[in-house]
Amino acid sequence: MTKNTALPAWMPMATIGVLFFIFGFITWLNGALIPFLQIICDLNEVQALLVAFCFYIAFVVMALPMSRVLEKTGYQNGMVIGLVLVAMGLLMFVPAAYTRWFGIFLLAQFVVGSGLTILQTAANPYVVRLGSQEYAAVRIAVMGFLNKSAGMLSPMVFTALVLANFQDVSAASVATLQPQAREAKVAAMADQVIAPYVAMAVIMLVLAAALFRVALPDIHEPKEDRSFGQRHIFRHPQLVLGAVAIFFYVGVEVIAGDTIGLYGSSLGLQNVTSLTSYTMAAMLMGYVMGLLLVPGWLSQSQALLASAVLGILLSVLILLSDENSYRVSSALWGWSGIPVIPDPIALIAMLGLANAMCWPAIWPLALADLGALTARGSAMLIMGIAGGAVLPLVYGSMAEIMSRKTAYLLLIPGYVFIAFYALYGHKKRSWKRADN
Repeated sequence: MTKNTALPAWMPMATIGVLFFIFGFITWLNGALIPFLQIICDLNEVQALLVAFCFYIAFVVMALPMSRVLEKTGYQNGMVIGLVLVAMGLLMFVPAAYTRWFGIFLLAQFVVGSGLTILQTAANPYVVRLGSQEYAAVRIAVMGFLNKSAGMLSPMVFTALVLANFQDVSAASVATLQPQAREAKVAAMADQVIAPYVAMAVIMLVLAAALFRVALPDIHEPKEDRSFGQRHIFRHPQLVLGAVAIFFYVGVEVIAGDTIGLYGSSLGLQNVTSLTSYTMAAMLMGYVMGLLLVPGWLSQSQALLASAVLGILLSVLILLSDENSYRVSSALWGWSGIPVIPDPIALIAMLGLANAMCWPAIWPLALADLGALTARGSAMLIMGIAGGAVLPLVYGSMAEIMSRKTAYLLLIPGYVFIAFYALYGHKKRSWKRADN
């Protein structure tokens, strides 16, 4: 079987765009899945956030092994392998739903995360290298726009397909039911997961077959000098600090996207599985602004600094906000007919605006001047996604000790480090001095 070689010039970016849409759709299903599993598996706050932990920890455990797979298979075949792994993880939701054993759900999340690890490790440097360095953040922002568009849709699709007949159900309402009625309600909810996840698995396999047949242009990196060994990676401060910035960025992004439903549920709001869509909508606005402003008006580092400052400001406002007030959402979108939400929830959603340009700005800044080490550098940045596993659990522990709102204090040091990287960290080319 031979691959097609006559492709339009736009086909490589369009193909990668489809993959980024998939990343977003599956990743931000977690925002709906976490409060859903809290109900059907009877979980507390920290247990529910293990769903995000198992998903994102796969990026740490599998990043370096997957980078070695990419070295042997190339970017394109690696993406095919990633899609197949995602499909396998999605199919594991079938026995998980039948048994309602939380451990199988967690294992399925890890397998899906492993598939996305190789997809991300391949796709992000591919986008960075498929054009000029100056416009790398713009290309990643376009991919991010597709990613977050899918992220906005996925909680709404999940709510429509899985919870259409359970709109008035919440963890509190299920807890008040008699044991027999509760068991019947939870079993009926769990069954609704099966068909959508099987359908998604089939789509992943079809896309894998299609990607295998398309001949994307090869992205050639200079051959790596193995004599340097793995330690040579750590001699690049812009990369190491960039990985730490990714850690904090993904952590605050996942907290904003995946805890908003749990917080909304604690306030008695309806359709909490769709609250992540508010955060994703704000991120889409941020991506549009980034496309308009970078690099014509703002450099990549300036866009990153502006994002960090806005994140700090919104985090402080969350801590000071009133849970009984709806003034923020009423002023921003109440006139449009979109349902209004309490001020803390609205401000958490607006964090999406602050987070939008962090990922597309950090990647090109961190991979600059790596040459032959780009694939391993990409793997190190992917390992930074561990922030999405660690920081939400820290948030959950803080929420149980303090309060859910006070626990958002955790966001501030994350944004402070991102600001440091934007101002200073990305410029370093030596641990002894900074290159200006």
